[in-house]
Amino acid sequence: MSIRRISILAAATLLFCTVAAVGVARAQGGRTVSDFSLRSATNTEVALKSYAGSKAVVVVFLNPNCAYSKLYQNRLAALNTQFSGRGVQFLFINAPINLEASADIAEAEKLKIKATADLPLLTDEGQKVSALLGATKTPEVVVLQPVGDGFAVRYKGAIDDNPLVESDVQERYVQQALTNLLAGRPVGVADKRGAGCLIKRN
Repeated sequence: MSIRRISILAAATLLFCTVAAVGVARAQGGRTVSDFSLRSATNTEVALKSYAGSKAVVVVFLNPNCAYSKLYQNRLAALNTQFSGRGVQFLFINAPINLEASADIAEAEKLKIKATADLPLLTDEGQKVSALLGATKTPEVVVLQPVGDGFAVRYKGAIDDNPLVESDVQERYVQQALTNLLAGRPVGVADKRGAGCLIKRN
């Protein structure tokens, strides 16, 4: 192989790597959110900007009648316990979902999530936050990192790769993203579509 051809291949490889790196950077930090507000069970306003001193804010969209949300309740509580003492704030939002038949509602009642100290559910009035962050399912997670005057979206999507069987989970997307952020590294996987109940829009 000629030196010229080797040089062209090397240049092409370098260009590809640069484009890929830029793509990852855009996916992880190309979008920022300035602020939003939620309501607690006691009707207290919870503002995103009040967590500007946190190392990360994890916004989780849930629904008490969604079986997938129920399947993740213990895993989310464990994540909250694991990272809350390390400067990470979790915000659990109660989002409305589409339930087409009364039979589905009756079945879902058996799986209802209870708001606990670990998962205090907040209200997204007018679904402004779910629309702002582009959330479409419950459960769905958006990991935000304070940057400058706002918060950069670092990860969006599934919690892990197995909603049905926790013991068979191979990839823990949210845990990995938070571990990397706290270590000063890129999150790795920045977006992962997950299974869940579709959020109902007004």
